[in-house]
Amino acid sequence: MKDFIIGKNDADQRLDKFILKVCPRLPSNLMQKYIRLKRIKVNKKRAERDLRLNIGDLVEMYVNDEFFEEIPADKKYLNLKPQLNIVYEDENILLLDKRPGISVHEDEDKSRDTLIDHIQAYLYQKNEWNPDDENSFAPALCNRIDRNTGGIVIAAKNAPALRVMNEKIKLREMKKCYLCIVSGTLNPKSGKLEGFLWKDAKKNQVYVKKTRTPGAKSAALIYKTLKVRGDLSLVECELITGRTHQIRAQMADAGHPLLGDGKYGDYALNKKYKRQIQALYSYKLTFDFKTDAGCLAYLNGKTFKVQDVDFVTEYFA
Repeated sequence: MKDFIIGKNDADQRLDKFILKVCPRLPSNLMQKYIRLKRIKVNKKRAERDLRLNIGDLVEMYVNDEFFEEIPADKKYLNLKPQLNIVYEDENILLLDKRPGISVHEDEDKSRDTLIDHIQAYLYQKNEWNPDDENSFAPALCNRIDRNTGGIVIAAKNAPALRVMNEKIKLREMKKCYLCIVSGTLNPKSGKLEGFLWKDAKKNQVYVKKTRTPGAKSAALIYKTLKVRGDLSLVECELITGRTHQIRAQMADAGHPLLGDGKYGDYALNKKYKRQIQALYSYKLTFDFKTDAGCLAYLNGKTFKVQDVDFVTEYFA
């Protein structure tokens, strides 16, 4: 048996998420059984798996010690039921719709529900990947998206696909379009934003500079207003460069911060609309190869879209 007192870092977390964090080897079906049999209790009482924990709550777990052992980072796929939103799949790549709130790789919280974990579990259970095979290639991500931003993420199933895709990203031979909601109405309603972005690594924040300064990188995007409703605008942005927080920082610098953005946004606007994460989604990807694409040549000219973007439905339906 182990007891846990909930601190501020685990407050407002679902009970099942907390259990999986502290007891990583406990299978989900057995966890549900233990909750039902009151071998896992909160404040001396039976609790549902979706209960939100509060600071000071007592979680008692009558669970065998081996279930508390940490699963090695490279074997998390063994105890996951994969949950993926697949936009496209073939023998070489996966295109996935990453929902906001999901990390692509393990972060400082040691999350076991990262996108790469679910990809590896999915391919392992399909018998398309066996890490015990000699020289086995581990499925890998070709691009990243911030935890609180949603959108299309590319995963390679084999080494040749990874090499080609990384090269195409480096050469900017694909077009990425984002949907976002911004404050106010852009004038003009369509146009181009250009500047230089300087990153403060300690704050994980970027700043827009009008002229080139040491350490700053050029940044450019094309935007188009799709809809206006009251004090909000739905905007499509096509990235010409791909910089950290580029859309968020450049839109804020232009006087039109993204709805829900806690770092670059408008606190009053976010509070008014009760939005706590940035309304930003990488919803469309077009492969526009100008050079030889080898094993991925068949993708040239193809466009893939995410059809269901939550904030579009919520604010502009």
